[in-house]
Amino acid sequence: MEQKLLTEKAINLLKELISIQSFSSEEDKTADAIENWFTSFNIPFTRDNNNVYAKNKHWDPSKPTLLLNSHHDTVKPNSAYTKDPFNPHIEDGKLYGLGSNDAGGCLVSLLATFVHYYNAENLNHNILMVASMEEESAGPNSLRGLLPKLPKIDVAIVGEPTLMQLAIAEKGLIVFDAEVKGTPSHAAHPNNDNSIYNTIKVLEWFKNYTFNKVSDVLGEVKLTVTQVNAGKQHNVVPAKVDLVIDVRVNDKYTNKEVAEMLQKEAPCKITPRGLKLNSSAIDISHPLVQSGIALGRETYGSPTLSDQAALTCQSLKLGPGDSTRSHSADEFIYVNEIEEGIGLYIKILNGFLQ
Repeated sequence: MEQKLLTEKAINLLKELISIQSFSSEEDKTADAIENWFTSFNIPFTRDNNNVYAKNKHWDPSKPTLLLNSHHDTVKPNSAYTKDPFNPHIEDGKLYGLGSNDAGGCLVSLLATFVHYYNAENLNHNILMVASMEEESAGPNSLRGLLPKLPKIDVAIVGEPTLMQLAIAEKGLIVFDAEVKGTPSHAAHPNNDNSIYNTIKVLEWFKNYTFNKVSDVLGEVKLTVTQVNAGKQHNVVPAKVDLVIDVRVNDKYTNKEVAEMLQKEAPCKITPRGLKLNSSAIDISHPLVQSGIALGRETYGSPTLSDQAALTCQSLKLGPGDSTRSHSADEFIYVNEIEEGIGLYIKILNGFLQ
């Protein structure tokens, strides 16, 4: 199919997806729309819960597999919206709507790219297209839950807004719950073990703590205290203060290593909620990256998390749109970003698959 027509169909699909509420775990109607997309091109597909995936026509089990993946769930719109988040419309070249930038533009661009290559013969990789659910909530039915049911994946492109630059690494994430203890008492009486005052030194410790290993691509590990909670009555000193700490992990550490370090050194009890969201990367010398570089694309390290964290193979984060627009009020993507994105995806894969 002519690329221009394919792009028009992709933009129309994005408008349809925007118009459908698809919060994490509630993506059944957008999954239906993606099914209809595959059906319109006579492409067989499989649906698992609200994940929809398809293989290229000339699938060869002896060849390695390239995964093309993006998600069709969204966060809930925030209170600062001035436009209807479910009304897709174009103003000044911008397509507005919830999920337009994160990650609808990437998803429809990858779907168009998959259709472009679906009938191609003699490719050096199989192509597996997965439109996944529950990415925003990292839910049990997300890509992570689907992977055991899929063929072995050797390399992946994860569609997230990167301005079509090459995110060759992505920071991992650990969320910790910490507890600073003290002696509960009536506020009118002396107390030299006030849990809130004890927290001052603990917060200073977290503020000043540094990890020695710095990544060339992802920089330092970033540790941030993001929540503090204590006390229920004005006249009672609480027994403890609860903290939440957000740690963005570079590719020099595993999440397990970071957790062990903090649990050993922190001046309070600290417990990770989970260690599964590790950092991810792809070697800059990988042919997929080199194909992008040859087209003038730049490489960088991404501070934000995606379904890359679920993958054990090398993976590249790449897509139209701008990450700074994600989860913002009046979310939008430029129509020409989608047009350019589809063209660049196809050109990059031309240099990689043949």
